[in-house]
Amino acid sequence: MTFSTDQIQSYVDQFTSLAIGYLPKIALALVVLFVGLKLAKTLTKTFSKVLVNRKIDESLIPFLSSIVSVLLKAMVVLTVMSMVGIEVTSFVAVLGAASLAIGLALQGSLSNFAGGVMILLFRPFKVGDVLEAQGVIGSVHSIQVFNTILKTVDNKTIILPNGPLATSSMINYSTEETRVVEWVFGIGYNDDIDQAKSVIEKVVFEDDRVLDEKEEGYFINVAELADSSVNIKVRARVKSDDYWGVFFDKNEAIKKAFDAANISIPFPQQDVHMHTVS
Repeated sequence: MTFSTDQIQSYVDQFTSLAIGYLPKIALALVVLFVGLKLAKTLTKTFSKVLVNRKIDESLIPFLSSIVSVLLKAMVVLTVMSMVGIEVTSFVAVLGAASLAIGLALQGSLSNFAGGVMILLFRPFKVGDVLEAQGVIGSVHSIQVFNTILKTVDNKTIILPNGPLATSSMINYSTEETRVVEWVFGIGYNDDIDQAKSVIEKVVFEDDRVLDEKEEGYFINVAELADSSVNIKVRARVKSDDYWGVFFDKNEAIKKAFDAANISIPFPQQDVHMHTVS
């Protein structure tokens, strides 16, 4: 196939016309692309520094930063495409429809992801805190994108989805530096209440781990006249790290102190009478 001189000249003129019309746009688009990518990189680094300053879990910082980076770069690319005359409306519509379909298919996962982002931003708890939520209690082992991992005192692993965790009530036992330990000790109706209170006070409040008895948590008094015992309620304030140690130690120590002071601890009893039938 051969081309005449007139045809070649026509093609050259068309190419020249297109070049003159599009070269400025292409040049400007390349400048915007270069500057936009640099700006996206700078904003991503700034975002990462903000996460570090807010003490977000280090394992999640690269993931969140990468999401921001992809979104910013996508915005730059779409802007450049529109500058050079490429129709992006249809592309955005198809992308939106695909995103909607994926979102419906992964509704639960996206909810958990959003919950994870909320937890990371508002920080209702952190790694190491003792948490009660969704009917379980454990120490926060890690905060992941979709789930939060708890470890129980008997070394069980509990996986909680972040979606329900971020939108439901929870108890964080590690927020405060101190906690109030509470006991209820029962004595017999024939025992001396003042003597029992004196023994309890000596055993509980002379422990170095128990803070000054004048603290807000101090309490020792009769709480209930029960069916078979006089129940004495005791409260003492301790450091959060000493909570369980003091709680279990004093249960044992009070039993031994009551035995030494001849103070009875009532317990349920049942008499069985045997009748002989002739």
